[in-house]
Parts: sequence; C-alpha cells; structure tokens
Amino acid sequence: PQLALAGCSLNSCSRAPMLAGSPRPFPSQRYLPHSLPSPPPPSVPPPVSASRRDFLQTASALAAAGFLPRSLPALPSISSVVSPEFRARPCVVASANGLRGVKVAYDRITAGEDPLDAIIAGVNIQELDPEDQSVGLGGLPNAEGVVTLDASCMHGPTRRAGAVACIEDIATPSLVAKAVMDYTDHVLLVGPQARRFAIEMGFTPQNLLTEKSRQDWLRWRARLNPNDMYLDYDGNVKIKFHTGTINMNAVTSSGDIASVTTTSGMAWKVPGRVGDSPIIGAGQYCDNTVGAAGSTGRGEANIKACGAFLAVEFMRQGLGPEEALLRVMQRVIAMTEDRLLGPNGRPRFDLQFYALTKDGRFAGATAYEGASFAVCDEQGPRLVKCAYLFKESERPK
Repeated sequence: PQLALAGCSLNSCSRAPMLAGSPRPFPSQRYLPHSLPSPPPPSVPPPVSASRRDFLQTASALAAAGFLPRSLPALPSISSVVSPEFRARPCVVASANGLRGVKVAYDRITAGEDPLDAIIAGVNIQELDPEDQSVGLGGLPNAEGVVTLDASCMHGPTRRAGAVACIEDIATPSLVAKAVMDYTDHVLLVGPQARRFAIEMGFTPQNLLTEKSRQDWLRWRARLNPNDMYLDYDGNVKIKFHTGTINMNAVTSSGDIASVTTTSGMAWKVPGRVGDSPIIGAGQYCDNTVGAAGSTGRGEANIKACGAFLAVEFMRQGLGPEEALLRVMQRVIAMTEDRLLGPNGRPRFDLQFYALTKDGRFAGATAYEGASFAVCDEQGPRLVKCAYLFKESERPK
C-alpha cells in the first residue's frame, strides 16, 4: 500500500511529515491538556528513622575503613565503538521460509538500500503468499476462524522500533509495524486500533482467510468434540497445527543492522493471544553496535527468556552467534514448565533462533537436529543447517 504523504514514502526511515490533506493532528497533539497544574510546594523531608540512621552510620564507618563501592566502567558510546574505516560483510539471515526473501533483501542492501526497508521487502514475499499459512494472507486463523497477525521491527542506525499485535484484515503487518515506528511516538499498537491506524495510513483492508485455510479450520473445529453439532471430518485426520513465522535480519557493508519478525501466530489460538513476534527483545532485537537476532516457533517459551535480546547480549559479551544462540536455547529450556518437558527434561516443542553480528557472521540454532535457516551473502541464497542441542531421537514421544 502507498501512503498519501507529501514528499515522503513508507520506505523512508526518517520521521514523516503530516498526512497530506488531513485536517486532524496526530494524537500526541490532539490530547495535550490545555494547561499543566502548578507544581506542588517543596516539602520538608521526613525525619530520618532509627533504622535508616543506623544504616547511614554503618555505611559511613565502612567508608572510613576503606570499604568503598567499586565504580562500574562506563559503556562505550556508539560513535566510539566502530571506526569510520569499518567494513562488514553484507549478509541476510532468515527462517527457512525466507529463502526467496533473503535474496531480495541482499540485492537491495548491496545496492545501497536501508537494511530495514530491504528485509521488510523480503518478508513481504511470504506475507502476500497465500500458500504460506504461517504469516499474512492465508495464515491459519484463531479458534473462531479469524486471522490475526503480529509483527515487529527494529532499525539499528536510529535505535527505533515499531510493532503491531492482533491486527486483522491487513496482509503486511511488517509494514504497519514500520509505520508505527516512522509516524508515531509509540512502539506497539494492538487490535482494532492497530487496524484503524493502518487504514488511516493508507493500507487497504482485505479478507485474509483463504479457502484453503478456512477448510483447515473447519476440519480442526469438526474434530474438537464428538458430541457437538458439527460432523466429524474423517478424510484427513492429520490436522494442521503449527507456530510458523518469518524472521529476517540484515547487516550492510557499513555495519548497519535491522531486524523484522512477522506471523499469523499459533494455529487455532485462543482469540486475543499474542506470541513473541511483536515483542521487542523476544521475537526480534537488534543493536547497531553488536548484531541482531530473532526467532520462530513456540512464542510462549521464548517470551519468558527474552530470547532475541539475550542472544544479542551474549554476542556483546564476546560469544560467537552460534554459541550465543545455543545458550539462549538452554535458557529457554531452563525456564520451561514441567508440563512441556519430557521425562528426560527435553522440550516438547520447537523453537528456532537466528542471529548475525555487525561484521557479518551468522548462525541458526534450535533444540533438535534437522532444522535449517536461510542465508544470503556473497555466496548467494541457500539453506544452512541449524546448530542444535539434542539428537532427534531424544525428542519426547
């Protein structure tokens, strides 16, 4: 969708001007109070309690004895981390369903396009593909047969982010997430208000439930209860159930980084459910001084570990991307409740992580062997096997 903007497009990462022809100011201007209350008069501090007095006396005594708190070193500023001569190896990594998209994104970043614009163009391929039932148009619906979508993105150079959750009728939530980032002071919009915002920004609503996904939903619903009023469907007893998503991350030759994750979420979910994809620091995260990471799979497990943020922090500490992702997977399992673990302590779910560093190193990791991820660099687009913690034979039955 194209925005009716005066001299600006949705593909710009700069702050946008006012919508052309719109008489309404932005919400931050609409809802400012007419006047602010006067500040209260300064108050007299409360008397020091006996316990507090004892604490201060003890602290003073310790300081006099030489027991001083150790000061922490200051974190380096962004401008001092990378020299102007720094050059990275351009690279794009994504979940396996992003094989077509990584090539599109790579071609764009090597042509000089902004990394976030490039990877959003990459994930748009899956969002608009009705055959990919894990995202966008044709995504598998919730328990009521309604397709709801989630997405988030981060732009490393400007340290900005945007997200939408539980949005209906808009096939490209990744672009709406970027619009939230570009045109509002917020990070996350949800539900009907996210849909309204998208339409106001020029997106065209459409029915996202394809006939293929509707038939899958009808088969699932028919087998929920043998005593309900729906006839059981016995033709294909294997009912689809997945937590598919697409995550994509990119680094340019100058070391600029971006990340995006977009999904239709868990199939047949409870209405209102939101997974990790729109949660900054869980479904994706990037830091322009370090790298980026994202995930696909069981979002509930990842949210509790803040997996994407944790991966980037591990890389900040000096770990390579593969070791960082494997440690995140270990943390996820450590934070998993017993009902989702087998007798051997192995998870009963799948979750994949993807990461790249500022200099262009990359990795993918998961719990069980066999998964792959997509990458494109100077060697071209290809699938690469994920690192893993356990053999497939260790998966609980």
